[in-house]
Amino acid sequence: MTRWKSPLVLASWLLVCAAMTAGAHAADRPPNVILIFSDDQGTIDINIYGAKDLYTPHLDSLARRGTRFTQFYVAAPVCSPSRAALLTGRYPQRAGVPGNVGLGKRGMPAEQVTMAEMLKTAGYRTALVGKWHLGEVNGRGPLDQGFDSFYGHKRGCIDNYSHFFYWSGPNNHDLWRDDGEIWEDGNHFSDLMVREAKQFLDDNKDGPFFLYLPFNIPHYPLQGAPKWREHYKNLPSPRRDYAALVSTLDEKVGEILDHAGSLGLTENTLVIFLSDHGHSTEERTMFGGGNAGPYRGAKFSLFEGGIRVPAIVSLPGVIPKNAVRDQFATSIDWLPTVAEITGTRLPNRKIDGRSLMPVIRSVSAESPHQVFHWQRGKQWAVRDGDWKLIVNAQRTIRGPVGEDEKIFLSDFSKDTSERHNLAKQHDGVVQRLTALHEKWVKGVQAE
Repeated sequence: MTRWKSPLVLASWLLVCAAMTAGAHAADRPPNVILIFSDDQGTIDINIYGAKDLYTPHLDSLARRGTRFTQFYVAAPVCSPSRAALLTGRYPQRAGVPGNVGLGKRGMPAEQVTMAEMLKTAGYRTALVGKWHLGEVNGRGPLDQGFDSFYGHKRGCIDNYSHFFYWSGPNNHDLWRDDGEIWEDGNHFSDLMVREAKQFLDDNKDGPFFLYLPFNIPHYPLQGAPKWREHYKNLPSPRRDYAALVSTLDEKVGEILDHAGSLGLTENTLVIFLSDHGHSTEERTMFGGGNAGPYRGAKFSLFEGGIRVPAIVSLPGVIPKNAVRDQFATSIDWLPTVAEITGTRLPNRKIDGRSLMPVIRSVSAESPHQVFHWQRGKQWAVRDGDWKLIVNAQRTIRGPVGEDEKIFLSDFSKDTSERHNLAKQHDGVVQRLTALHEKWVKGVQAE
């Protein structure tokens, strides 16, 4: 019989055994998935992406634990179509959400198959905590699209303390648990999200689970936590107001991921973080605050600042640590990537996205997309390799560009900032990319 020399040695041995057992159990089941979607966050508005005046230690840490992308795009420069694309792996037009879903509007058709539905068929528990913005009537809510539970708001934005719809009212309260309206006045919505996310992790720590966390910040109203308003008080407005919300977001993400770590979930949990599009320059956000760095444009625009976003992915032992990938990648690629990592079958329909695992594994892998398309109303764009064409280009919500820039062609091998319009010098390229766009429109409209 082995004789233990001290209680400390015995305790240490038991801890090692427990850790080995937990690791074995984790390996026996597919990884959990936490998908974090920020709202109206600028292209470089994380320290590790180049921000010099922000404090984002938790997102920086997540990036160092995993892989970050420097040329990552969403499929739309506004909220609803970007969310539909992320959840379905399809162009927003094919997903049935070409533009923002307004108050009482139909939203995403029920026949669409979301990431939640895909993972639910594989035995995952699924939850949405945060902002939906994909419809609220006629079977278009979260519980109709594969989520076992929902806590949050269904419309585009709310006051963080009263939880009333921010664009109209004052009679449109918007806070729900599943299909029931609830009231939690006076509590910042981000704190409520943390509480609900922690409870879901506690209840489902034996997994597998899918936790979708679409935060409503740094989208206006610019109501950062008091400690962060104090922290940034010396920055000029509106940067200080926006910055307080970015650090509030970072802190809340950290609280949730730290709680997952305390439950022993980190090693078997895929974490994805990205923004839904660029920063806002609307009046409600005091005409700015976010930062696209060298890139032109912002929310509503198909210039880079409207669609190029920070994106990070982490899963220990699967995703390279502290790695950077410069290849072109998009939000519609996350659904097939998640399917590959979890061993889940893709929905039986056309998926426009492609798994990013070849790119994640290798800095020399080719982008999964030679050609990619965007459309918002009359404004459209197509990217083919280094060429990018925007037609009916728009700077932001604050107005269109001049007539000489309405057809805007860029060569990204020389100009990623889209400052030099080459349309007149390369009419043949304009015609070729226009033909690609027209063919794509016919395809998505036919379906």
